Amino acid sequence: MIPRDELSEVFVEVADTLVADFDLVEFLHNLATRTVTISGLDAAGLLLADQHGQLRFMASSSEQAKLLELFQLQNSEGPCLDTYRTGEPVLSPDLDEARSRWPLFADRALADGFRSVHAIPMRLQDKTIGALNLFGGDVSALNSHDTRVIQALADVATIAILQEQAIRHAETLSEQLQGALNSRITIEQAKGALAQAHGVDVSTAFQLLRDYARSHQARLTDVAHRAVTHPEGLDDLFEPVTD
Repeated sequence: MIPRDELSEVFVEVADTLVADFDLVEFLHNLATRTVTISGLDAAGLLLADQHGQLRFMASSSEQAKLLELFQLQNSEGPCLDTYRTGEPVLSPDLDEARSRWPLFADRALADGFRSVHAIPMRLQDKTIGALNLFGGDVSALNSHDTRVIQALADVATIAILQEQAIRHAETLSEQLQGALNSRITIEQAKGALAQAHGVDVSTAFQLLRDYARSHQARLTDVAHRAVTHPEGLDDLFEPVTD
């Protein structure tokens, strides 16, 4: 069962993001990371629907989860797509038993070392705007209590996203999503630049970005933009990584 103290911290953190300087990309990355923490699973990825109802990758807790999310989209197969279509959680405690349902996805996830996957809809009432996917390295089932808690967290996150859109009035959800997709592209470019500059992998580079943004109370997107547009200033932005 999810520890009560950890759960309280996560919901407080989600509430704290509802500020004037809301950064959707950072919010979604935090959601993915914190969901991994409270669930005790190993990775998470998050997809949101664009203006045409097509799911787009938005955030993950790791590069491995990101690649699995993209694999689902490329092959039109997987738990995130199913939970988005139905608006209901899709729980698969043993991926070996899901090969007939998702032959391509199950094989890929198992090859990557995952044995279980659980997809939770991002929804408000009858409106589903995306899906949150959780990956486990062991055969593991989410009990009914933990499923309800993670669903509640996904619901609160959905409200936060829709509330931000309502605050902006003139900006539609699809425009907000497009802005977030553009920001994600900038972040991906910054991760590559930092990885090359510091001789680290992209996961470490992303953590450098997030740590710098938090310590300087800056938007993740703004820090990424600076890293991309002023690569000569990377050493001024980040301390060299040492063993």
